[in-house]
Amino acid sequence: MNDNSIALNKHYGSNDLSARILNALEKAGKDTDNLKRDDISTFEEFHIGGRGETRQLASESGLAKGMKVLDIGSGIGGPARTLASEFGCSVTGLDITEEFCLAAEMLTKKVDLSDSVRFVQGSALRIPFGDNKFDAVWMQHAAMNIEDKALLFSEVKRVLKPEGLYIFHEIMAGETDILYYPVFWADEASLSHLVSPSVNHKFITQAGFEQILWDDVSERSYGWFQNIAERIAESGPPPLGLNVIVAREMPAKVMNITKNLAEKNIVVFQGSFRAK
Repeated sequence: MNDNSIALNKHYGSNDLSARILNALEKAGKDTDNLKRDDISTFEEFHIGGRGETRQLASESGLAKGMKVLDIGSGIGGPARTLASEFGCSVTGLDITEEFCLAAEMLTKKVDLSDSVRFVQGSALRIPFGDNKFDAVWMQHAAMNIEDKALLFSEVKRVLKPEGLYIFHEIMAGETDILYYPVFWADEASLSHLVSPSVNHKFITQAGFEQILWDDVSERSYGWFQNIAERIAESGPPPLGLNVIVAREMPAKVMNITKNLAEKNIVVFQGSFRAK
């Protein structure tokens, strides 16, 4: 591992994440020997909007049965399982964090989706697959930790089949130079590599893509986080919320992202681009 990979594993990974997830499920009264996808729906999708945003973006982007999808930054596998079970895709998850991959494999096996979803530990800047392998590349809240955007989108383009889709849901730099830490993707500035929507768009098109969908979803993202912040303020983190994954400073991270969105320090965009 290089220094950045080590730092990201330290930031996102935590010892025995799989055991902590199972323990939280058992405390909440779930049968961990007979798990259903709805049992883990409140925390398995580690991005703004949860499963609802994944469904909407996948529908708008035209994902369909039989498509081969690479999910970069797959986390503990929630979006990959949604794309497989609800849209009929064959999904490969790629994540830099070993503990995420192990937890993703465990949960996918528990909900009986291992035949259509698998996970690989690796870097988005050195995608461990050959050229022209996937119908779509999917990314939700992954590019924030990647500094070399040009190489990222070049790798995305390389592994896509001709006219394949690059689909994303990402946090980007807003209108100010301010960012309140800690946030979910970084405790301090060295791990955060946000660029503006216009710069992202430029890098994507320069890599050989044409725009299909480009949507600013910052307002509804703010509403989603505001609701979480209010619930935490009233009664603390829920037993099966994102705190199952985030071991450190969960309330502070929620409050800071809510504040960053309110002050337009960050924005949230969804997009779909076709490889030319």
